[in-house]
Amino acid sequence: MHKPNISKEEIINAFRYRHATKEFDSSQKLTDEDINFILQTANLSPSSFGFEPWHFVVVQDQELRELLKPVAWGAPLKLDTASHFILGLSMKAPMIKWDADYIMHMMKDVKQLPQEAIDMYSKFYREFQERDFNLDTDKKLFDWAAKQTYIALGNMMTSAALQGIDSCPIEGFHQEKAETLLRDKFDIDTDKYGLSFMVAFGYRKEDPPHPKTRRDITDIVTWK
Repeated sequence: MHKPNISKEEIINAFRYRHATKEFDSSQKLTDEDINFILQTANLSPSSFGFEPWHFVVVQDQELRELLKPVAWGAPLKLDTASHFILGLSMKAPMIKWDADYIMHMMKDVKQLPQEAIDMYSKFYREFQERDFNLDTDKKLFDWAAKQTYIALGNMMTSAALQGIDSCPIEGFHQEKAETLLRDKFDIDTDKYGLSFMVAFGYRKEDPPHPKTRRDITDIVTWK
């Protein structure tokens, strides 16, 4: 492991280059190395307590892509033209409640914490859910997990842009209908996972018609 040395200019250029690509050049495909690199940045993304409450489904089967179109009004053109199409799933309450088996698995088997550290983590995590963030419903727990999953989304799109690869995040879908489809056709256990976002990767068919616009940085930052 070595200290990164990417220039600030290159990073800012990648952020300026990135845009929500509405249509991709279907003749250009990401290599296996490219998509695995992007997925690895998701895998290395930070999450609250380090519990990684996510799963990513890479949908390359064209028949499955077609099934997504009726429940995802923001996705059809991307489903037709993107090199790779990913569903971002977030864990639901049975997976991430403080006393869930998955949480114990993360502490014991993945993090390999000693028992006294597991006891301490469990106490802090329970207090965080019940007192600090008041995560007292299944909906609140899922929304909290989705916030973590969006960190991975941002990292995937940024890492792609740094490689000159285009992307488009998608929330244009009917969540209940989409999750029914995931259960019936994608073999996803929707008692454990819910759909947070879709994201397409590939190469733009054409440059965006308008330059990127943003509020001035002085409008979004306050120094105290």
